[in-house]
Amino acid sequence: MNKYRYNTNWMLFIFLFAILTGLGSLIYTRFLVNILKAEERIKVEQWAEATRLIALPDSSHTEFLSSIIENNLSVPVILTDEADTIIGSKNFDELRMRDPGYLHSQLEKIKNKNKPIIIDIGNGHRSMIYYKDSIILTQLNYYPYVQLAIILLFILVAYLAFNSSRKAEENQVWVSMSKETAHQLGTPTSSLAGWVEILHNKYPEVTLTNEIAQDVARLEKITERFSRIGAKPPLAKEDIVGIISRTIDYLKTRSSSKVRFLPLFDDKKVISVPVNASLFEWVIENVSKNAIDAMEGSGEIRFNISETDKTILVDITDTGKGIPRNAFKKIFNPGYTTKQRGWGLGLSLAKRIIEEFHNGKIYVRNSEVGIGTCIRIVMNRE
Repeated sequence: MNKYRYNTNWMLFIFLFAILTGLGSLIYTRFLVNILKAEERIKVEQWAEATRLIALPDSSHTEFLSSIIENNLSVPVILTDEADTIIGSKNFDELRMRDPGYLHSQLEKIKNKNKPIIIDIGNGHRSMIYYKDSIILTQLNYYPYVQLAIILLFILVAYLAFNSSRKAEENQVWVSMSKETAHQLGTPTSSLAGWVEILHNKYPEVTLTNEIAQDVARLEKITERFSRIGAKPPLAKEDIVGIISRTIDYLKTRSSSKVRFLPLFDDKKVISVPVNASLFEWVIENVSKNAIDAMEGSGEIRFNISETDKTILVDITDTGKGIPRNAFKKIFNPGYTTKQRGWGLGLSLAKRIIEEFHNGKIYVRNSEVGIGTCIRIVMNRE
């Protein structure tokens, strides 16, 4: 559980780092934009003053004033008369200016952004210079957002790479642990099967031998299950109702009498789906045992099977202590457990079997603390 809290804290730290970096970049860029905007305003005012002086009949330094006008290579400007008739322009797209309406549309846009600079050319006549932000200033406005997007993209790629690497490592641990468990269980299970056979032959009247034989058979099935982890299990059309019924019967005889198993389905009905019977039994066992633990050995577990056109829905509902909403997904993480003992692998195994091997779904349908939990398993008909 601490492991997942650590991962969550790490992700939160990275996210906050990205947000703070983006905000810092945005604030600093806005600061630079305001400085450049003021400088561009001064540049346009100088351009306007040079235009006014050149228009005077006794103007001197005409060459110098013309150089001021020509040196404006970045700020788009439009010169108009008092009636907003366009007299001239500079630093607009030459190709687009072939369209007669282009400058007029630009003029309408510019009017809404910057106040015009008025040129008094004498005799009561005035001209207007309208200008808009230069391309550099416009790009600088968008720069922090692009930077933030790149940072977030980098974090996403890093997270996906880290998550993929961690998942591959976890899968390898799962496979290695499962193979070793199967190996360790194999020898004593085979030995027990031999002893049960001897007991059955020598003391056929002892009914307890049959119960022991069932448990040994169960051990053999568990060994087989562990040996299959890491390989794609074969699926075959099986009666899912029969599988669940057999699993309930097995759990009944090995659970407290205070636990009531209530199958709320027609056990005579046959519903066939592609499934690995051994692994699906394991899922029902793990979910049921988790429910028994949640009820602390006293309560009832209800099993319900419903159908849609494409899926079979299996609901397992207990009257246990319930699950907080923020833990609905966490309970399926490897190692997550609220018990003092146990590895927290039961529901994680169930999720792996249903979603990776059977292409189905398993999730918490609903849960209320102090009332109980319903786990839903969705199996595909085809």
